[in-house]
Amino acid sequence: MSTDMTWQINSTSSEQTEALGHKIGSRLRGGEVFELRSDLGGGKTTFVRGLASGAGSQDAAGSPSFTVSRLYKTDTLDIHHYDFYRLPEAGLMLDEISEVMADQQAVVLIEWAGAVENVLPDERVIMQIQATGENDRLLTIDLPDKYSYLRSEA
Repeated sequence: MSTDMTWQINSTSSEQTEALGHKIGSRLRGGEVFELRSDLGGGKTTFVRGLASGAGSQDAAGSPSFTVSRLYKTDTLDIHHYDFYRLPEAGLMLDEISEVMADQQAVVLIEWAGAVENVLPDERVIMQIQATGENDRLLTIDLPDKYSYLRSEA
């Protein structure tokens, strides 16, 4: 994993987490890969809801825990949201993820990425969400230099 910048944000509400996602989503260009890490219920889907909205998607973002993947469309991008929590091995999904990551009009968001770790690019955004209170979260974003345009001073 290549990290050129680490960015930390304290969020005191799900609305703040969603707003951060919205700001980052508004800066997406396509070709970005995100690995989202947190405990169950940690705020990953809240962040993704904001990101998809910020990118211009009208699709309702939700957790893909039981469907493995969800797609949110915008006028210019396809946002692919994967969750491998229930899958110890990705199987045929490895081919799909590899194809999607090669598409420069796609954005890839992966939760519980262990099953696909071997196909993820070294240069990816890693976002760790840690609960620090009932509604409080510490968001740590490891950002490769090639994605520096995503940084917000939020």
